[in-house]
Amino acid sequence: MLRDTIKAETIAAMKAGDKERTAALRLIGARIKDRDIELRTASSKPDDEALIQDVLLKMAKQRRESITMYDEGGRQELADKERAELAVIEEFLPRQMSETETRAAIEAIRDELGASGPKDMGRVMAELKARHGATLDMSSASGLVKAALS
Repeated sequence: MLRDTIKAETIAAMKAGDKERTAALRLIGARIKDRDIELRTASSKPDDEALIQDVLLKMAKQRRESITMYDEGGRQELADKERAELAVIEEFLPRQMSETETRAAIEAIRDELGASGPKDMGRVMAELKARHGATLDMSSASGLVKAALS
């Protein structure tokens, strides 16, 4: 189970004295705990693995956006810190689809749904997320979907 793996990795990093990795793993644990607290009052709770993957995907997206902003702002030390955290987060995510694989998946869904123009973008994005949500960066996929449907 992913939750147990993250806890075990946190303990291992603490014992090894790896402060940066320990901090990143604790951050992941805190985000998961925050999400657990949010869901206490929810009527339906997602599968634990899906919940953790969703948290990790959001954290990875935030790190990528921060890296871009820090690089543009000339803050290399902060960008490097975010890259290190992103590397730890990505260890627990499934392998992400390459751009070529993403384009192929979009084409298959487009053909299957009979999508022909920009008005079908929502349907294609929904199906893409349902099939490949955990292995795909949806923000970059939206640009590819838009290009495929125009």
